[in-house]
Amino acid sequence: MSRAKVAVIKTKANGVIEDIDRLVGLAGMEGALAKDKTTILKDNISWHMPFLSANTTPWQLEGVIKALKKRAYSEIVCVENRTVVTSAAKGERLNRYTGVLADEKIPVKYNFRPEHMKWVRYEPKTAMLVLHQIYPEGIYLPDYFFGKNIIHLPTMKCHIYTTMTGAMKNAFGGLLNHKRHYTHSFIHKTLVDLLAIQKEIHSGIFTVMDGTVAGDGAGPRTMTPVVKDYMLASADSVAIDAISAKMMGFDPMSICCIRTAHERGLGVGRVEEIEVVGEDISEVNFHFRQTDNAVSRVGKMFWFGPLFFLQKLMFRTPLVYAFVFGSFLYHDYLWWPIEGKRRMRQIADSQWYKLFESYRM
Repeated sequence: MSRAKVAVIKTKANGVIEDIDRLVGLAGMEGALAKDKTTILKDNISWHMPFLSANTTPWQLEGVIKALKKRAYSEIVCVENRTVVTSAAKGERLNRYTGVLADEKIPVKYNFRPEHMKWVRYEPKTAMLVLHQIYPEGIYLPDYFFGKNIIHLPTMKCHIYTTMTGAMKNAFGGLLNHKRHYTHSFIHKTLVDLLAIQKEIHSGIFTVMDGTVAGDGAGPRTMTPVVKDYMLASADSVAIDAISAKMMGFDPMSICCIRTAHERGLGVGRVEEIEVVGEDISEVNFHFRQTDNAVSRVGKMFWFGPLFFLQKLMFRTPLVYAFVFGSFLYHDYLWWPIEGKRRMRQIADSQWYKLFESYRM
């Protein structure tokens, strides 16, 4: 397998837009994305609340758009998805994307609106590990994604189900419909299947990952935001996730989705086989730890634990709405006002919080 490249830089709020331009150049964006194709910006709204480390940052979005325009990528579109507990419209506004997209004149399309795209049945050329078993009725994808470039915009953070989350996980919301929770028991192999599909349907894949404020603990929502000042970019989704995992303090090849994708030739997961350009990260270790919250402890009992036999009853019948309501209540009306806002106040003096506040909704 050819040697993968991941660019890593340290940056500051007063120069981050210029640094993103330098970052994508180091990572070889122009060699990865065709200029005669539409480029989809797939941001990451893990939660609509304005919680740094959980979501794509406005400077990450702005910097990538400006870098694309500078390199004559003329047709750029932002694509959003929704989950049962996250509002795309609210997330765009509270996380300050609305002003950036308006200023840069970038249209937004939603994969859940039939006037924007339709879901079509797709038969992958690559043998699937689990998707055919999870969806025996067929694999359905949004037709708008076919034949286009995609840039993933994740953040460096832990995840309750996948240890850490990054480029590979960012495809989850865009490519799977509202029944994507069916995959949770097999989430790692699902991400590998989705990466194989992406390589079949996209004209190019690239990732710009924000680690200016990284998330430690029970991600992708209830984390502790930690200022780290890093940004990463790569055309190899597996490699950027591996380097991000390494920086956070995890062994990349112990994470099932990274190891399996590496073994299937979908990217490079072994750190020693990845060329890191920019910063020397050989001694970087955030010492992050993936933990759980009240909702994930209950969920894991059904997805992976002793209540697995009740999974279809709980999540494939109207009973699922009780779980959805419980998650919504916990995150938005208990954890956010009691704990989330407090954790944001702890970084209120940071350059990144002040930059965030400078963006308009």
